[in-house]
Amino acid sequence: MKKTLTLILLLFAVIVKAQDFEYQVLFEGIGDNREFTQPYANPQTIIGTRGAFELGVSMDNHRLRGGLSHLFEFGSEIDAQKPKLTLYYQYLDDRTEFVFGAFPRRDKIDFPLAMLSDTLLYYRPNVEGLFGNVKWDWGHQNGFVDWVGRQTETQREQFMAGFSGEIFHKNLFLQNYMLMFHNAHTLHNTPPLHIKDYLGFAVQAGLRTAETATVTGYIKAGVLNSTYRERGVTDGYDTSTSFFAEAKGRYRNFGVKSVLNAGGGHKFAMGDSYYRAENYWRTDLIWYFINYKNVRGTFNISMHVADWDTFDNQQQLSLIYVFGK
Repeated sequence: MKKTLTLILLLFAVIVKAQDFEYQVLFEGIGDNREFTQPYANPQTIIGTRGAFELGVSMDNHRLRGGLSHLFEFGSEIDAQKPKLTLYYQYLDDRTEFVFGAFPRRDKIDFPLAMLSDTLLYYRPNVEGLFGNVKWDWGHQNGFVDWVGRQTETQREQFMAGFSGEIFHKNLFLQNYMLMFHNAHTLHNTPPLHIKDYLGFAVQAGLRTAETATVTGYIKAGVLNSTYRERGVTDGYDTSTSFFAEAKGRYRNFGVKSVLNAGGGHKFAMGDSYYRAENYWRTDLIWYFINYKNVRGTFNISMHVADWDTFDNQQQLSLIYVFGK
């Protein structure tokens, strides 16, 4: 037994020596005060810190990492939010990327808030599934599958899948997003639950400034579509299509971003609930108060106008510090 254990340890040491050891540590400060009006959204204040670390090895284009991510919300017990396991394999080269396991959502999944709310980064920081991305000289396309809930006697089976990407020519671009969410019932379906299906897409064409411009940013416009069905309840599918536009500009450490959805409300399982209003306009005033390679800090004041008769406001602070090798 001792000889076997010694041999395993020697083999492990050889494998580690033949590969590059890597680590990453993340600190995230979250401050989010939401002066919202029901039924559009819930008023609340979210404030806390997240700590996360990853350890792993890499060889050539292959990487294996594991770690933990934990959110501590101020005013609650330390175990109010359970730590999230990070454990994934990644292949990465100049053109393609493939990830399988439980891996960070940030910098991987980037959808409009109408489809995926920013609270996912607070409470579900990891994707649990797979992700793939392919790049060309004129654009990229990626897709993911996120297994949200494993079916048990009390837990509904839930999974989400999506595609997004962009093609561009000089400063012109065309972006596409598609997302589906399947919400099945529990193992024995007791009490009886109805299966819910969510599907939607967005297509936007736009123009961005040159990277060397004094004021950087973009403007884009297109359509947003959503389709919802609750089997045995809705009469077929509930479908909505609306005009969907966005503009963003930045000058030095200050920026502004404005998003308009007009002509139809939408149902996305994990989308921002404001977009259920038929007309919704959001404008953010942004201050990039820390700009370093490993540290980023932003503060923004958000103004929300729903159906032209409700005005709400929000203040968000984000501080992210990442280091490693």
